[in-house]
Amino acid sequence: MSVRVYHGAGLAAYGFGDGHPFGPDRLDAFWREAKGRGLDQRIEQAAPVSASLADITLFHTTDYVDRVRTQSTTGVGYLDYGDTPAFRGVFEAASTVVGSVLDGVQWILREPGRRVFVPIAGLHHARRDRAGGFCVFNDPGIAIEALRARHGLKRIAYVDIDAHHGDGVFYAFEDDPELIFADMHEDGRYLYPGTGSARETGRGRAVGTKLNLPMPPGADEKAFRAAWEQVEAFVRAGQPQFIILQAGADSVAGDPLTHLQYSTACHAYAAARLTLVAEQCCNGWVLALGGGGYNRANLAAAWCDVVNALLAPSTVH
Repeated sequence: MSVRVYHGAGLAAYGFGDGHPFGPDRLDAFWREAKGRGLDQRIEQAAPVSASLADITLFHTTDYVDRVRTQSTTGVGYLDYGDTPAFRGVFEAASTVVGSVLDGVQWILREPGRRVFVPIAGLHHARRDRAGGFCVFNDPGIAIEALRARHGLKRIAYVDIDAHHGDGVFYAFEDDPELIFADMHEDGRYLYPGTGSARETGRGRAVGTKLNLPMPPGADEKAFRAAWEQVEAFVRAGQPQFIILQAGADSVAGDPLTHLQYSTACHAYAAARLTLVAEQCCNGWVLALGGGGYNRANLAAAWCDVVNALLAPSTVH
């Protein structure tokens, strides 16, 4: 099978209690929908994998990782300024997100045409030295560093359709000319983290290698498809060796934290189009990450549409 999906208790453990929007029930909501659609019979299922300290410190500072480990034993306090609470075992849970993503990268690179979806992943707000926006370790950032340091790939495309700007990835690679960054997000004047202006196109030698497309509150599928043409052209022009999609479902209409009005067809279309691009320029290699999404029905539907698109991209229009 050409598509692998990671699923298991280790991934579900990455979630916050006490009514937090990012609860531990998100994975089960997706998996029930996937089974209901018969997707579990069409993909290769993979168990979660834990990351090593060497994996995590490819991106994060040792001081920050040590802080997470300490607060993971006590379960007390916040890992940022109030969005990301510590809980007992948070280090292990976040490490499992990272480990599953890196295991997926290794599996993809073994053969052309392979694609992976990790539903509890795409934690794009974490900075190198701190947490942010429900994100403890920045798994896409770590994947980018691993693709370079361990697999010899340089030109990576990171595409983000989560309602929130992927600030943790953007600023970590803002001056990196070989990280092709394209992010469609709700305008930061109306939504956390308040970044991602269209004027932010990279720094130094990287100017022009970053595309930020702020979308107005209420933007719908028609607006998405119009903007997507620019994203796809940008990625194609970059000729990446590997593509990462952060497929956050909080951009679907009805999310409790955001104001975009996409349908889940937008997520299917993005995944399908990127897969077709990948087939032309980088062996079909696509790593898709679940990202945000706080309406359980929305995330279940959007993520299943992504998996279906990874399986059969030519059927999505």
